[in-house]
Amino acid sequence: MTTGMRNEDEYGAVLSPCIGVCTMDASTGWCEGCLRTIDEIAGWSLFDDDAKRAVWDAIELRHAECMANQAKVKR
Repeated sequence: MTTGMRNEDEYGAVLSPCIGVCTMDASTGWCEGCLRTIDEIAGWSLFDDDAKRAVWDAIELRHAECMANQAKVKR
């Protein structure tokens, strides 16, 4: 979920963002581990590579939002 993270394997297949921390945050609707929605998690195996890359893009934005919100709380 950080810039420069490899989202594909050596063959170009898009990797799953799952890290095994599967708890949904009720306030955001995102998994606390991978920042995907329940629909994104459920549909992952059916998505083509372009759809998976779009999810990765959404994860990047969510991660940035989470970091911004944490910074606000720390002030």
